Amino acid sequence: MKNIDSEKFKVVTPIELHKISTSYDLETSEKKKSKKLNEFREELSEHQDIMYAHSKYSVLICLQGMDTAGKDSLIREVFKEFNPRGVVVHSFKTPTSNELKHDYLWRHYIALPDRGKYAVFNRTHYENVLVTRVHPEYILGENIPGINSVEDITPDFWENRFEQINNFENHISQNGVIILKFFLHLGKEEQRQRLLRRLDKKKHNWKFSPGDLKERGYWEKYQEYYQEAINRTSKPHAPWYVIPADNKETARVLVAKTILDEVTRYRDIKEPELEDSIEENIHLYREELQKE
Repeated sequence: MKNIDSEKFKVVTPIELHKISTSYDLETSEKKKSKKLNEFREELSEHQDIMYAHSKYSVLICLQGMDTAGKDSLIREVFKEFNPRGVVVHSFKTPTSNELKHDYLWRHYIALPDRGKYAVFNRTHYENVLVTRVHPEYILGENIPGINSVEDITPDFWENRFEQINNFENHISQNGVIILKFFLHLGKEEQRQRLLRRLDKKKHNWKFSPGDLKERGYWEKYQEYYQEAINRTSKPHAPWYVIPADNKETARVLVAKTILDEVTRYRDIKEPELEDSIEENIHLYREELQKE
């Protein structure tokens, strides 16, 4: 298998999405990809156990991508070796009436991971500068002062949102949240094929929604707004990674390797040491238990 350099996929300078390939050749078989993925997720699971005991950092994984990009299956396959206590997945859909009583970041803030744990956001706070830009009328449901019609949603409104998101991520990063953001970069033709498979296979019919076709009609707009969001918010403390997603197994391997590379950079994450007084008397505690 080709050596995986996760830095290759990190956004450190402005990108143009249409110039980035949606496929990537790992130069190996699907079977070997699966084996390598298993190795990565076992290492991630072991590291998360240590991180849990250390209890100073948490990890926020943000996943974005067009419909059928493979977010759900990626979550299932990358995190399947984790202790269930160690990872919580949040799928953010249309805001509820209660969520709309708060600012748009509120529901994301309360879903942040506890120290020592992972949280995976399946669709994220970035929906608020993606879907709402394609459909600005959705903003009206937030009942924001001064926004009474779509005409009130000016370029300055989006400027403020990008600033708010950057401030949010900067704040939580400074308080121990390791932020990794992944855009699953899917080709339009591959999406068409995946939607057709949902229709052709009866057991997958439930995954299809006519809304998928409606949103596909806005493909170019979504690509434009994804590109701007990524360029405006990829920071050293909260980087974006553009992951070729036409092959699901390849995307999973790349994401798992990237997460592993990033979390193991934190050399201070290690199992806590026992107090000297406890360590010196371990033999006594063992003898006491053996006498019972």
